[in-house]
Amino acid sequence: MKTIDELLAEGVAGKRVFVRADLNVPLDGTTITDDGRIRAVVPTIAKLAEAGARVVVASHLGRPKGAPDPAFSLAPAAARLGELLDAEVAFATDTVGESARAAVAGLADGRVAVVENLRFNTGETSKDDAERGAFADQLAELADIYVGDGFGAVHRKHASVFDLPARLPHYAGYLIATEVGVLKKLTTDVKRPYAVVLGGAKVSDKLGVIDHLLERADRILIGGGMAYTFLKAQGHEVGSSLLQEDQIPAVREYLRRAEEKGVEFVLPVDVVVAPSFPDLKTKAPAHPTTVAADAMPAGQMGLDNGPETNKLYASKLADAATVFWNGPMGVFEHPDFADGTRAVAQALVDSSAFSVVGGGDSAAAVRILGFDENAFGHISTGGGASLEYLEGKTLPGLAALED
Repeated sequence: MKTIDELLAEGVAGKRVFVRADLNVPLDGTTITDDGRIRAVVPTIAKLAEAGARVVVASHLGRPKGAPDPAFSLAPAAARLGELLDAEVAFATDTVGESARAAVAGLADGRVAVVENLRFNTGETSKDDAERGAFADQLAELADIYVGDGFGAVHRKHASVFDLPARLPHYAGYLIATEVGVLKKLTTDVKRPYAVVLGGAKVSDKLGVIDHLLERADRILIGGGMAYTFLKAQGHEVGSSLLQEDQIPAVREYLRRAEEKGVEFVLPVDVVVAPSFPDLKTKAPAHPTTVAADAMPAGQMGLDNGPETNKLYASKLADAATVFWNGPMGVFEHPDFADGTRAVAQALVDSSAFSVVGGGDSAAAVRILGFDENAFGHISTGGGASLEYLEGKTLPGLAALED
């Protein structure tokens, strides 16, 4: 795929450059709680603006139902982008309508505009090729050149990700080039031992990547809500913990295959439990207790790894040469259940391994828990995209950037 450096060498002064970014940041009302994804695309936008391009930035945010919804407006993200660029950023109150056309027409060389949430238009996410294509045609009217830099969306066959690049000269931005380069280090000539830490809520979200990694990883450490399906598959009581009963046969097969292939599967040996899910708004004390993973009381909910598990996981990461981590170990948003996630992050900071934090909640956790992002090898902006890449899937947004 052609890169933004090739585009800059060709010259962009006076040209309208459409940057498909990922500004899908978490919001508390209109307050951004983690601006990592916005900061990640700033180098691409800044370089284009510096070279005299008229930059049109587009993104989705959340899951609106194909119509405008103030709760999912990109206005806060546009404002934050302006702060990070230290420049005025115009904001269009629609995506391809009168406001967007006026904002783009009003751009001077080196200026930036953000159009409203792409998912306010049904054509963005439509499964119908013609409807998606029609929306891509409208987007193409806003620009002369396409730059893909929204890594968090490249696994989606959406109009702005897949169809639009076919209608314009297209290039990969700095973020996508970096993300792909990092992920290649996890799939080609991997330095060993190669340890993978998987957490998060559901086993079903990770089935494909577990299957793929059983052929590649040396150790797989399991935490988060998905751990309780593994513990149940081993015959243990899991109380009222998150459980996917229908995935137990698949989990048992993974455990069997891991033993057969000599891949070390590491599960919690103790867990932090509470009578119910904690209040994440008030952060009220949740009255947690720590129990052995094979002795969870009925009626108690597992919400984090326990201290012995934290020590065990740190020891399993200490000598690793490569680590991929996707998914928190517990409900890290609440102080009573953040220690497991904090322990994994600290183990990676202390390790000499090339460490990749695989986007999503784990990337947010690193920042929320106060870790220096530079202490990790790479923090991805795309959890789902990272997982699908590691599964060996073709990602539509990357395929569309190939010539």
